[in-house]
Amino acid sequence: MARRTVRSRSEPRWPLAAEPLPGLFPAGIHDALRLLSVLAIAAAVAAACSVLNRRPAPFCDSDDPYAAYDSCEPCPENGRCVDGEVRCVEGFKRRGRVCVEDGLLTHTANKISELLQLRICDEHARALCGQPGKILLQQHDISSMADELLSKDAARLSDDGIKVVKDRVLQSAHGFLETTSTYDKVQAFKCPELAAELRRPLSCQARQWISSNIVFVITFCVLSAALLRILWSIYQRWALSKRAEQIYEQVCEILEDNAINAKVGNSECEPWVVTSWLRDHLLSTRERRNTLLWKKVEELLLEDSRIDQYPKVVKGEAKVVLEWQASGSLSGKFKKMQGAAGKARRSSVGAIKLAEEICGSSSISGSSRDKKEQCSSTGKEATNPLM
Repeated sequence: MARRTVRSRSEPRWPLAAEPLPGLFPAGIHDALRLLSVLAIAAAVAAACSVLNRRPAPFCDSDDPYAAYDSCEPCPENGRCVDGEVRCVEGFKRRGRVCVEDGLLTHTANKISELLQLRICDEHARALCGQPGKILLQQHDISSMADELLSKDAARLSDDGIKVVKDRVLQSAHGFLETTSTYDKVQAFKCPELAAELRRPLSCQARQWISSNIVFVITFCVLSAALLRILWSIYQRWALSKRAEQIYEQVCEILEDNAINAKVGNSECEPWVVTSWLRDHLLSTRERRNTLLWKKVEELLLEDSRIDQYPKVVKGEAKVVLEWQASGSLSGKFKKMQGAAGKARRSSVGAIKLAEEICGSSSISGSSRDKKEQCSSTGKEATNPLM
């Protein structure tokens, strides 16, 4: 009889799943970090290989309007694409897959825009001043001016660059100019009134200002002329008075010295001096024509109590003479007050001539030789200068 195998109660009825091998999963935090690092490096390597192996799509030709953008990339702005390659126009540089400006176009456009605006405003300013010039400009006039200015400063630009610059210049001009309409409803452009007025020449501005303020200008000129005349009259009176005082002081010195010399022993010179002689000696030719000057001197002489003025017959002619009446000599004090260094000295020849003229009218007695010797000595003793 076959034996029946008796199973132990401790053994399971169904076999359990196989347990994982020891060391398959990380046992700690350090092993987990190590595993994540390995996975990240593997992902980065896979992504780099995918990018390097992928070839960028070519650029669509600029002349092909039916290019499908799923098979090629559109040509960037300011670029020319041929056979999948891009070439930037003049004034632009390629950076990656786009064309960026290098500054030449902007500089040229700004310069041409400024020159164009100045020319348009100068035309307007000439018209405001009554000279030949246009105020209203149409689109083709502005375009012609821009072409003319670009032809003078387009040596470094290609045709594409010139086109870009012109578009920017026209856009800037339209933003600066005022838009209006002509009598036939045509759109026109003109320089702003304020900018045109500032561009007028100074002569034109002055002329227009005077014409618009003619009443004020005439009134100002009349008042200015009257004021200048009054000031000039005051100055002339002051100068006349100043000069008369100088001549008066010289006359006093001459009369005082002559009176002292006349009292010297054996002197035949008279103590008086003819007024006309003093006038002719002290005044210049131009000053003699001014009768007010000598009249002012005579007024000062009449007010001086030290000087006596009376008529006298000299050589058969009636003359008016002056004589110093003060006793003693004040010449030393007077010269001290005036300062010897500050006064001009008369020449010895003039002193001798004046002495001869004064002494010539003295007494008739005596030889002419003695008179000349006496007058010469008198002239040498005279210390006061003749101006």
